Amino acid sequence: MTVTDLDKFGIPEGVERVLVVTAHPDDVDFGAGGTIATFTSLGIQVTYCVCTDGDAGGFDDSTDRSEIPNIRRGEQIAAGKVLGVTDIHFLGYKDGYLQPTHDVQRDIVRVMRKVKPQLVITQTPERNWERLPATHPDHMAAGEATTQAIYPAVRNPFAYPELRKVEGLEAWTVNWLWLQGDTNPNHWLDVTEKFDQKIEAISAHASQLSQPEKLAEMVREWQKLAAEKAGLPDGRLAEGFKQIKLPD
Repeated sequence: MTVTDLDKFGIPEGVERVLVVTAHPDDVDFGAGGTIATFTSLGIQVTYCVCTDGDAGGFDDSTDRSEIPNIRRGEQIAAGKVLGVTDIHFLGYKDGYLQPTHDVQRDIVRVMRKVKPQLVITQTPERNWERLPATHPDHMAAGEATTQAIYPAVRNPFAYPELRKVEGLEAWTVNWLWLQGDTNPNHWLDVTEKFDQKIEAISAHASQLSQPEKLAEMVREWQKLAAEKAGLPDGRLAEGFKQIKLPD
């Protein structure tokens, strides 16, 4: 893949591996499904790290709640396959209780050092009052833990020394950070051609969809608004991020 090819899709030069860290199963599909489909279609390796099992989610009161984690993991695995992602790490923290603790940060650092991504996508750690559901407390906690893991822990060989001494995971420097749901996105990808694939991935999360018949229309409207902010022509669809170039 040439630099021109990457540029065409709004992907920074040198990105070969991407790690997406989210709070819940389905967060990546709603927030970045078209982007992930674009990456994998270009041969970029994508890995997911899901912090909780989403065990507080859903609408079916007749389902034994102890079954929800396995249901939601299965849905995320199925959704990942739709978008070309099979490498998924589930951290297993409790839904609704996620905090950017050192345990969470260490677990994210572990995944980063295994995957060695040039680009990390996560959820904004800042409250978005215009899109409150996008900044669920777990989302902000996942974003804060991830950004703290990125700088300085993952690149510092002496941070969480057990990862290096016991597990043999050496320090790694991430080059780029993209934030989902940020109030001031500055980077957009045209994902018009990936819309149907994104909807198929979201639809895999059947336990979370109270009105599946309205899903495509709702998501299309979100992506139209993003395309307008990006200055794309009428009829195009986009996903937007806050892009940060990290220190070398």
